[in-house]
Amino acid sequence: MSRIRGFAVASATAVTTVGAVAGVAPGNTAQSSNDFDATAAGATLLADIPAGQQAQVQGSSLAHQADSQAIAADAATKKSAEEAARKQAAKDAAAKKDAAERKAEAEKAAKLAKQWEEAQQEAVSRSTRDSSSFPVQSAYTAAEVQAMARQMVPADQWQCFSDIVERESSWNYRADNPTSDAYGLMQALPGSKMSSAGADWATNPATQIKWGLNYMNSRYDSPCGAWQFWQANNWY
Repeated sequence: MSRIRGFAVASATAVTTVGAVAGVAPGNTAQSSNDFDATAAGATLLADIPAGQQAQVQGSSLAHQADSQAIAADAATKKSAEEAARKQAAKDAAAKKDAAERKAEAEKAAKLAKQWEEAQQEAVSRSTRDSSSFPVQSAYTAAEVQAMARQMVPADQWQCFSDIVERESSWNYRADNPTSDAYGLMQALPGSKMSSAGADWATNPATQIKWGLNYMNSRYDSPCGAWQFWQANNWY
């Protein structure tokens, strides 16, 4: 297909004729032709491209636009992801801080509870008397033995301790089982076990109470623990 620029050169005669009609001197035909050619060339720059290549140029332009849009979309996606990551990191940091604070509070509460428990135990130990603090007598009534036990056994364990002694010996510190070697308030078997609490275990109820209390605490954690076992088994 011929270009417009070629068409303008090939039709110089027609241009001369047009120039004559328009009042242009014949001697200026070449000048007029050159002016027209330049004007036509500037006005038809896209037309100078062959028709087959125009579609390629347009396709390239669309592809460039698509690439630009894809780059912009990627940038927006990246920015959105970075913002989401920042927010999540801030949220995780806040949750971690909150968990650490809760843990610290729990540890503090546990420490205070332990201190309170130790203080209570110390108070109980101060409120009870040791077996050695009682004067030695040649004989003791059941009421005297009970009074001694009340001063040696913690108040919150007294009833459990009393229930066991009542069933084992009826508060008779010289109770001797005829069918075994069980002896004393707690019917220790054999009775000589109580020597760990004092050499006078056979005649001093305070020594027997001391041994019985230690035995219940070491084996059952407390007299009430021993009483629970006794109720289920009729022995302890």
